[in-house]
Amino acid sequence: MSAQSTPSELRKRSPSSSPSGRSQKDRSLDSTRQLKPSYRPNNALRMTAIRVVVAGLLGFFGLRAAQKWGRSEVPDAYALCSPEGKIFTVDEANPEVECMVIHGSHFSDVGSLADIRLRWTAIPWWTYRTFLPDSHVHILEYGATIQLPLEGPKSVKETVQVVRNYILSDPDVRHNKSTFVEGWGWDHTQWLLEQWPTSEDLENDPVVRGRPIVLQSKDGHAIWVSKKILDDIEFIPEEIEGGTIFRDSNGNPTGVFMDSAQSLVNAPEPTHDQMEKRFGLAVRDAHKVGLTALHDAGFNPRSLAFFKKQAEEDKLPIRVYGMTYFNESAEYWGNSVEKVIGAGNNRLSARSVKIFADGALRSGGAALYEPYSDNPETRGFLRIDPELLNKVIPRFLRDGWQVNVHAIGDRANGVVLDAFEAALKDANVSALRPRLEHAQILAKKDMARFGDLGIIASIQPTHAISDMWFGEDRLGPERVKGLYAFRSIIDHGGRIALGSDFPVEDMNPLAGFYAAITRLSPDGKSPHGPGGWFPEQRMTRQEALKGMTLDPAYASFSDDQLGTITPGKRADYVVLSKDIMTIPAGKLLETKVLATVIDGRPVYGKI
Repeated sequence: MSAQSTPSELRKRSPSSSPSGRSQKDRSLDSTRQLKPSYRPNNALRMTAIRVVVAGLLGFFGLRAAQKWGRSEVPDAYALCSPEGKIFTVDEANPEVECMVIHGSHFSDVGSLADIRLRWTAIPWWTYRTFLPDSHVHILEYGATIQLPLEGPKSVKETVQVVRNYILSDPDVRHNKSTFVEGWGWDHTQWLLEQWPTSEDLENDPVVRGRPIVLQSKDGHAIWVSKKILDDIEFIPEEIEGGTIFRDSNGNPTGVFMDSAQSLVNAPEPTHDQMEKRFGLAVRDAHKVGLTALHDAGFNPRSLAFFKKQAEEDKLPIRVYGMTYFNESAEYWGNSVEKVIGAGNNRLSARSVKIFADGALRSGGAALYEPYSDNPETRGFLRIDPELLNKVIPRFLRDGWQVNVHAIGDRANGVVLDAFEAALKDANVSALRPRLEHAQILAKKDMARFGDLGIIASIQPTHAISDMWFGEDRLGPERVKGLYAFRSIIDHGGRIALGSDFPVEDMNPLAGFYAAITRLSPDGKSPHGPGGWFPEQRMTRQEALKGMTLDPAYASFSDDQLGTITPGKRADYVVLSKDIMTIPAGKLLETKVLATVIDGRPVYGKI
């Protein structure tokens, strides 16, 4: 018997051939039944991780070790084992196993090495050095950032220099001053002199001057534009609800527009080819870091149409769960837009709505109960009137949409929780699964409400280790204690789904895992020292793993298909180089992804 066993050779031992003499009832479900589970056509973002600690490649049952399998080489059925019993399934009924069997696109069996040897014959068996089993991202925006990334410079001048170098590096852009230039990632809080940029800063460079340029801030809540873009805006109002137009001492716009004010800027829509290129770049990098599914937090009509077309043409190499953006100044659409559920072989769903309650802490737009400590003239602002919020949330829920609301400030979170509480009265919350996106700053009275109301907290741990350096300046020594209060939410019975918010933060899910359990920067530092920033709010490794797997699956209505390594579920998993559940925290970010597997087939690396 060789490692080239064909799918037709996959079979279980019959009871009479089993040395143990156990009945069929005592064993895992028959493989043919596992291949035809009762599907619910939903998809989720999830990075499923399993880990196995074993030295070298070994062969079992007389099978010889062979080279690793790429996508085209993987047989229809195979087993992966760890004699040390280090496969973490995230399944409470069977949390650690030694082996798993994959048949087609699904997990078919899990168990101990001895049991799996008894139950299965004539399939390839392999062991590996290590195996391991994102709920809020911006896919196409990530692809756009690859073109002109702006994170890193330490001043306005250095940032303009990056734009200049980009223009000079591309002959088509350099020789055509009408070519639109787009970048992402500038962060005034990281500049040596913390100040807002202006259009004049771009005009001061002779290469950059006179070009149409739109540069998105790191948090996505502000844009910095050139004078050419400013001049092309037909009308700029004195004020705009839910946003800010930055002005100089004479009242003239300076070139920065925050939150809702960004809608005043006319930027060209990306073409289908451009979106396809951006999507390809995002998927390439997502697979490299072990992501098997993504929750995109902001479909607009154009990007929704793009993803639907990709699904129709069977061109989705990753699972996508989309949130369709609600424009508070436009007409209600929940009763007229068709939901997308399980399109493209269960690769695409768009059954949720994304509502913005406020802005961001970094740019000062998060809505607070009390004024900012470093800017007492403002409390931030709500991007949507509470009256409208209380009107549209129950309406979307009645029309069958999951409602996901962006809320960062304590006031915004309180207003949204109040609206959810009213809308969910006498409702089946598990059928609706409302989400609060970010849930960053919480008043004490609101920390218990997630568990009490059944609202999912969709949070991004890497935000905590970015914002910890300026959080106390913004909020003061007492209020900052409610910033990224992970432990307080969990201890009050809340469910947390972890994400990255890329391209705002690092795409790598292990960066989020590290941040959740340490609350330290990658170099082991924090404002409170090497013990971590408010270390009492850390998550355990088990909680973080669940927050990256089962909880995002639940948050996207696909926990019946994804989220755990359980027979009958889809075989999505990631192979890592280290045991992230036991290695020192300082070694976590050294972990490499060896393979990313979706529907039982590698999309990155080899198994």
